[in-house]
Amino acid sequence: MPGKYVVSLTCATDDPDKATVAFVVANAAVASDKDTVVFLSTEGTRLSQKGVADSVHESGFAALTELMTNFAKAGGKIYVCSPCFKKRALDENNLVPGAVIVGGAKLVEFMSDGAPSISY
Repeated sequence: MPGKYVVSLTCATDDPDKATVAFVVANAAVASDKDTVVFLSTEGTRLSQKGVADSVHESGFAALTELMTNFAKAGGKIYVCSPCFKKRALDENNLVPGAVIVGGAKLVEFMSDGAPSISY
């Protein structure tokens, strides 16, 4: 079933349950042949950094690092909010695979033809 899907994530290690479930859903979408984007904003941008997700492993789920790696390997894209990233003084040279820093216009362009989305 072709189409697009967006998962918006505003948290990281501050809410590991939401961060984990967001990537579970994103993996389900990309496995369903959806052109899938996880949009990391506010605190979620911290997950764009290698090593940050390593300590997150919610009971009953795969480790967050594994979920993120599998998502990227399956062709999922991770858009990282540029102003949020800069506000937190994160390192552009330390991005996880699949992550790209973008402005809001890039997300709007991706969603412009009616892509469904879910937020965590």
